[in-house]
Amino acid sequence: MSEDILTLKPPPADARLSYGPDPNQFLDLRLPTKPVNRHPSPLVINLHGGFWRARYGLEHAGHLCAALAARGLASANLEYRRVGNEGGGWPGTFGDIRSAYSFLVQNSSQHNLDAHRIAVLGHSAGGQLALCLAAHEPAITRVVSLAGVVNLEQAFRLHLSNDAVVEFLGGRPSDVAEHYAEADPMRLSIARARQWLVHGSADDVIPPAFSRDYVRAKQMRKEDVHLLEIPGAGHYDVIDPRTEAWKAIEKILLDLLS
Repeated sequence: MSEDILTLKPPPADARLSYGPDPNQFLDLRLPTKPVNRHPSPLVINLHGGFWRARYGLEHAGHLCAALAARGLASANLEYRRVGNEGGGWPGTFGDIRSAYSFLVQNSSQHNLDAHRIAVLGHSAGGQLALCLAAHEPAITRVVSLAGVVNLEQAFRLHLSNDAVVEFLGGRPSDVAEHYAEADPMRLSIARARQWLVHGSADDVIPPAFSRDYVRAKQMRKEDVHLLEIPGAGHYDVIDPRTEAWKAIEKILLDLLS
């Protein structure tokens, strides 16, 4: 069961960097274990899931970040304020993601990172944040959603995780329509980024139809969007480097950043 990835201790990061004054505004940086050359390393910015709630942190994503380092990619595993933290929820959570992205770009040369080869990766609720970041930051041209909550109105209708989206956005669509308009990837234009939506067919946390419907809708809008549905994979298989599913995701990232 890949769910044990949530509790296994990950390999240590190379550095923990603060991008803001709040205790939750930090990231774990991992650099390639065997750099191919002295050129700056391509970077994967990882946004962990957990339905935007404070009780879920970034530690479990250290495994996939370490796997990326072994394949020659640097990674920044982001922590951010979540629902339950002071300032968490919308728009504070997303403000943290944007601040961390700006911090990484501005400080890329200090860590030998290639600011022109960045992919944003997000799992579950992190998929929403990743696509939202690509919509609001035109310089982002590569984004991958793993089992993402990519339709917030549908998440509300299905009451996913006991109305997690209501907690995150501060109300129902009829209460805070402007928040849904700003945050919902299904409604946002992502014109400049190549998007990959990856979902396991056996996901029992976020229905695979979320990614299928998103890709269908965005292709109709002529966005550069692609779907990989992995037969038999569950919600956590897509973030577990021990699985066959992860090999396919790794290939997508390597191709995007080649």
